[in-house]
Amino acid sequence: MALINPNPQIRIIPLPGYKPCIVVDNFLADPQAIVDQACKLQDQFTITRKNAFPGPEMRMPDEFSDRLNDFFILHVGKLLGVRRTLSMFSRLSMITLQPQELSPNQRICHQDHPFGYPQHSFSASVLYLFKNDALGGTSFYRPKVTEDEIARLYSSSSEWQDLSREQFAMRFGTTPNYMTQSNSYFELIGTIPPAWNRIIFYDGGIFHSGHITQPELLSKNPARGRLTINGFFTGRKSIV
Repeated sequence: MALINPNPQIRIIPLPGYKPCIVVDNFLADPQAIVDQACKLQDQFTITRKNAFPGPEMRMPDEFSDRLNDFFILHVGKLLGVRRTLSMFSRLSMITLQPQELSPNQRICHQDHPFGYPQHSFSASVLYLFKNDALGGTSFYRPKVTEDEIARLYSSSSEWQDLSREQFAMRFGTTPNYMTQSNSYFELIGTIPPAWNRIIFYDGGIFHSGHITQPELLSKNPARGRLTINGFFTGRKSIV
């Protein structure tokens, strides 16, 4: 199982109005080993419609998730206002869909933040396991409109499927592609570029999206595609 570098290079990137994004370079001691394993197990990746991820995924072994969680507790949790973690999991993921294949809710930013748990924190991480930076990093957004308007927007997402490109552009101020810029509802507040063996951690309540500007480069081959490990941490909030 991949070992985490014992001497991490940690940077704190401000996101105006929100908790920061934590960037760690040279995260794994041997990242290529994960890529090689993904290539061997490529047929075990599956598309899960439940979480709307635009491509196939595969759950990581608990041993890896446990080590990722240990790193989060030691180096990241306090920076994101997390007192302790209650549960977490991670999965290998590959964004593979072309813009015309995206469902409506995959065309705008999203949260990794279940509602109805005010005492809990929800954090996330993305480990970039590709060397072609043109495959894209991660962007963060803040709403331009009220919470009620945002709720109505997502509750009506099934209706967007029937919008033409022109109608979509009129409603959102952008064309129906991967979201990479501000639109009528959200303002882009920061983009973290990818780098080989870089991991980022962030508050899952911040709206975010993969920053995919060249979707023609996406591939189903883990050796060439946008391979990442995505982590999800449920925790108790720090006492203020």
